[in-house]
Amino acid sequence: MNSQHYSQTVQDIVLIGGGHSHAIVLKQFGMNPIPGVRLTLITDVYHTPYSGMLPGYIAGFYDFDTCHIDLRPLTQFAQGRMIQDQVIGLDIRHNQVICANHPPFVFDILSIDIGSTPNQLTVPGATQHTVPVKPISKFLQYWHQFKEKVVQNPQQKQRLAIVGGGTGGVELALSIQSHLHRIYRQANQPIHNLELHLFHRGDRLIPERHSWVGKTLHKILSRRGVEVHLKETVSQIESHKKQTKTVYCQSGLTLEFDHVFWVTQAGAASWLKKTELVTDERGFIQVKDTLQSVSHPHIFAAGDVATMVNHPRPKAGVFAVRQGKPLFENLKRVVQGKLPQSFIPQQQFLILIGTGDQKAIASRGWFRLGLHSFLWQWKDHIDRKFMDQFLNLSTKMKDNKTSEMHCSGCGAKVGSSILQQVLNRLPPQIQREDIVIGMDKADDAAVMQVPENQVMVQTVDYFPGILDDPYLLGKITANHCLNDLFAMGATPQSALAIVTLPKGNSTQQQELLYPLLFGAIEVLNSASAVLVGGHTTEGEELALGLTCNGLAFPNQLLQKTGLKPGDVLILTKALGTGTLFAADTVLQAKGRWIETAIESMLLSNKAAADCFKQYQAKACTDITGFGLLGHLMEMMKGSEIAVELVLEKIPILSGATETIKQGFLSSIHSENIQVSQCIQNLDQVLLHPLYPILFDPQTAGGLLAGIPAELAENCLQELRNLGYDRSCQIGQVTTSNQESFPIKIKI
Repeated sequence: MNSQHYSQTVQDIVLIGGGHSHAIVLKQFGMNPIPGVRLTLITDVYHTPYSGMLPGYIAGFYDFDTCHIDLRPLTQFAQGRMIQDQVIGLDIRHNQVICANHPPFVFDILSIDIGSTPNQLTVPGATQHTVPVKPISKFLQYWHQFKEKVVQNPQQKQRLAIVGGGTGGVELALSIQSHLHRIYRQANQPIHNLELHLFHRGDRLIPERHSWVGKTLHKILSRRGVEVHLKETVSQIESHKKQTKTVYCQSGLTLEFDHVFWVTQAGAASWLKKTELVTDERGFIQVKDTLQSVSHPHIFAAGDVATMVNHPRPKAGVFAVRQGKPLFENLKRVVQGKLPQSFIPQQQFLILIGTGDQKAIASRGWFRLGLHSFLWQWKDHIDRKFMDQFLNLSTKMKDNKTSEMHCSGCGAKVGSSILQQVLNRLPPQIQREDIVIGMDKADDAAVMQVPENQVMVQTVDYFPGILDDPYLLGKITANHCLNDLFAMGATPQSALAIVTLPKGNSTQQQELLYPLLFGAIEVLNSASAVLVGGHTTEGEELALGLTCNGLAFPNQLLQKTGLKPGDVLILTKALGTGTLFAADTVLQAKGRWIETAIESMLLSNKAAADCFKQYQAKACTDITGFGLLGHLMEMMKGSEIAVELVLEKIPILSGATETIKQGFLSSIHSENIQVSQCIQNLDQVLLHPLYPILFDPQTAGGLLAGIPAELAENCLQELRNLGYDRSCQIGQVTTSNQESFPIKIKI
């Protein structure tokens, strides 16, 4: 994690949404860093689709990575931090962004680029029974599921409706028709299995362009078997028991379909209406020529969510792309105390419409051309050139040095006012009777009771964050530290925190400490534990550690050294955080891989530990810094046992196989691999591509336990019912024959 942007911050620029304009802004920040700026991107997706290539993607001509901008490495290149969450509101009076799953984010300058959503609210049943094409990321999830069903059952007929005859609806119809026909042909099924209808309230398709465009595309659609319904206004959608959808039109036309896709005139996100921002009649933010809000000059907007008051334009990706550089320049000018400059978008623009068969037509004003394959090739070249700027990013980060001398020792403590203000903001914690003195009482130390006949189990861990999101860092660190208690069968009781904050002013340090502790407390409280105190200090990078205390009855403790011959080894989580974040530091990990890793690290092992105790586990440990094999060797220490592992049954996080093959390994990997001398058949497994995963260090990793063989299957099923989808039986314990080589790896 790069924490340098936490230091010496002058102003906070927060970007909401990862649209085309913001993608360009991030690229420009990476190429032209602005000293004294902390840049934060808040987005609900890790990969933002490029609108120009989506029809080709749906038609099957592009893969996912070719037409999606990976926002995580792009944000890292910009020396910013990326927060994955859904924005649900703004508190403009306090300059705060309100999110669904994070504490509020404070900003000095805000920019919004969240696109638009189809307006379904005016048609009864449309919201409940149709699939909106925007937001595009959600539509693509639906499309993948639907396409897979067609592949699995190509003999089943599909009746599809698309509502909306603009460019988006027409391209969607042509792309879907092309892809599904290809699937039918490959399966030796008739293409008539697809029945596709396009509804449009106007008298011609794509009315915003020259009439030739609509007429030409109408002919192409008809020639390819798409039923086009012009002058048909959809008035209602109903769903029936057989999951069919009935489309009612004002004319009386009524038809039934299996799926209805909604691609009508776009509207703005509903939460914008609740802000103080001035919007137009459809809810879009009204902006000046400088892309600043007409009512709040420290707030910018671009792309579909913005309406330029003096230069209204259609909601099209071409304008979002063109606004990217002017938006960056004006953000920079405002930060530097300069006046922003006006931007006037072009009035006419070239449109290249693909027809789903690697051909396209072209239109600009009165100019029109097509249908030709070379126009598709031209469009493909333009789109790939745009996407190329977001690939193969290299870091250009520069150290921001300061001449100010900071104290060490106790003088490095964070000021008491900062700590007290953060503590006052934190929500109340759960109450425990055995906490005699905690954070609610200002004393020198915390005091906890240990109930009679129980023992106190303690563990401590501390490390710099692997994420730039302090809230998630707090949650992941708490999970990681609690795992030691769960592995020993203890019940968490309390915790003490040690926090290192980068140097900065009091407001900036508060806005790091607050979400950090907020996240940690959420996890601790969910495990029935209380944060009772701690210590804060200043340093070079954000870091968090916890001393966790748990209670247990001595005769119910789980220990590492309790494995018995015949036990089955069960692992609760997939491996791979070490290699993934090693790749992430050099911008080589895809955002969706990191997203999956974070989901795994946020999964508590509390329920898994309870499950293991229920199924008579006698030995358990958590997989952390020493890797699977290192911690397994600790479990075998001093015992006359051996272990057989099945390499290909070990669960691996998405993307970890790829990063290992590319040679991205954790810095501690070389130390961990020394335990390989205990592998009986080392020569056989040494060259296996998955071999390095055995030594990969894990953050907030899974639990590894030995379960009696007769209970293993039921235990595994229960774990999966509890949400540990990647839990697996990875091997078994045997009697030792060769004490110096106690581990055998099956491949």
